Amino acid sequence: MSLSGKTAVITGSTSGIGLGIAHELARQGADIVLNSFSDSKEDHALASDLAKEHGVKVRYIQADMSDAEACRALISTAGACDILVNNAGIQYVAPIEEFPTAKWNAILAINLSSAFHTTAAALPLMRAKGWGRVVNIASAHGLRASEFKSAYVAAKHGIVGLSKVTALETAGKGITCNAICPGYVLTPLVEAQIPDQMKAHHMDRETVIKQVMLAKQPSREFATVEEIGGTVVFLCSAAANQITGTTISVDGGWTAE
Repeated sequence: MSLSGKTAVITGSTSGIGLGIAHELARQGADIVLNSFSDSKEDHALASDLAKEHGVKVRYIQADMSDAEACRALISTAGACDILVNNAGIQYVAPIEEFPTAKWNAILAINLSSAFHTTAAALPLMRAKGWGRVVNIASAHGLRASEFKSAYVAAKHGIVGLSKVTALETAGKGITCNAICPGYVLTPLVEAQIPDQMKAHHMDRETVIKQVMLAKQPSREFATVEEIGGTVVFLCSAAANQITGTTISVDGGWTAE
């Protein structure tokens, strides 16, 4: 397939899952808008490197996803948005009674409200073209819960609901909206946690991955950023024209139990 002529805006895309998605969409010919909250030389260099690697246009646009107006401005600054991937997210872990209000507000703003604002800004552009794809990166925690992750679980459940509403409001207009629900994905952030987990549990790398980090993931294997990116590419293909308002789990069987 080819996504040549399409522009993809991906929030939170300078590392991890977001960057993996950017690579896979660029590989299919889509022009890319990378985003994060910083505005460094490294951010713009990353865009330049991605453009050279895949032969597409790539821009970096700074926007704070905790700010509603900045979310909407990201889309207007991009100028085009055929594919919107809402990926930005943060995490904090604590019991409900100890969960800081500021952390709750930040997680809800970045993990959920940002997707509402970017979608609201992007849909008129998609309607005008009669084609669009909104892909929200939820989580297995959009379908299941875990202790001490009240804000994250609430936000990811909200993303699943928002995806369904978006799908209903755009049905029959050439626009689809779906939520991908990854389990644990091997990103640089997760990779960096492995040595500490090995030390804390007195286990070797393979054992700590399978028995501790992937205890809820029946495959006992991490998903990869390439697999998540490939799922996004599929949702942008003609084969997925009638897939809308649903969730796709990439979780090694986690939510099957």
